[in-house]
Amino acid sequence: MTDLRFHYPDYDVMASIDEWDDHTKEIVLKRLGPFPEKRFLEEQEVRKLRLIIKHLVYDNRDEILDWILSYIDQRLHSEIGENQRKLKAPPEKLLIREGLKTLDKLAEKLYYQSFADAGTKEQFEMLASIQLGKAANIPEWATIPQKDLFDKLLDMIISAYYSHPTIWSEMGYGGPAYPRGYYRIELPWTDPWEAKLPEEKGQE
Repeated sequence: MTDLRFHYPDYDVMASIDEWDDHTKEIVLKRLGPFPEKRFLEEQEVRKLRLIIKHLVYDNRDEILDWILSYIDQRLHSEIGENQRKLKAPPEKLLIREGLKTLDKLAEKLYYQSFADAGTKEQFEMLASIQLGKAANIPEWATIPQKDLFDKLLDMIISAYYSHPTIWSEMGYGGPAYPRGYYRIELPWTDPWEAKLPEEKGQE
């Protein structure tokens, strides 16, 4: 795929790891793997989710996809409650598990095959229809709200994607501020260790 690092090609947020406290280091390093075995997601669910993740973030790198899948698995396995949920939406554990099954039902109705076996174009079309709440009518939509399913998938995937250190580096995010902190908070100043565009280097 196209190189995503064109804005900050030489920046690596992990170069600042020694500035972080031990607890922060532990949290961030866990996002780089190796990841534990799945405790909630089943093999066929992982296969479908990997495809959905690729489509929603336009990223095929295994190290990123593996972290997102691990994040989703940990979140769904956790006994900690959701931070918020729409009034009529099912709990996220049920919404994701039954929602992934429903994607197969939708694919079977439209293309006579499972979601994972459908073509990329067809997968995109199904996801787009769910996002709009206009997917082909099947009985399962009576208990799995289409938009809620899409929104929950998007929320989980984007939350994990933008918490990965590689993505931080690519977007120029300086990473955790504790305990060092940020000092130059006024526009357009940046701290010496923050990401610089090529044309900004040497202007400190």
